[in-house]
Amino acid sequence: MNSQYAIAVHILALVGTSEEPMSSEEMAGSVGVNPVVIRHVTGLLRRGGLLVTQRGVPGAHLARPADQISLLDVYRAVGAPDTVLKRHARPNPACPVGAGIQGVLDEVFGEAQAALEARLAQVRLADVHAALATAGALA
Repeated sequence: MNSQYAIAVHILALVGTSEEPMSSEEMAGSVGVNPVVIRHVTGLLRRGGLLVTQRGVPGAHLARPADQISLLDVYRAVGAPDTVLKRHARPNPACPVGAGIQGVLDEVFGEAQAALEARLAQVRLADVHAALATAGALA
């Protein structure tokens, strides 16, 4: 998975804590990416039901309160893969390891993905805001 997920959380944290609407250029300055990236990820968040934007109007606002947005919601909004761990495509079935490795990896990778999603479901955007405030990032 690329950095879109982290960028999406960053955007939501900015939108959820900013007093004034921020342009994609201002958000890009905070995130450290091109404004085009911000507009793309903002579009994903809008289609995912997490942000509300208006064409031609700078800024965005959260589609629902921060305590009702989980990091799993964000993960899904940016088109996260079914699994972050991928197995290799063509092990040799004539090899004893090659014949069984896919099943072993499927089980382990499935458990790891379930644990990741369970943890992301527990953390709310409001928790991110609180952690930023505790760290002194929000004055």
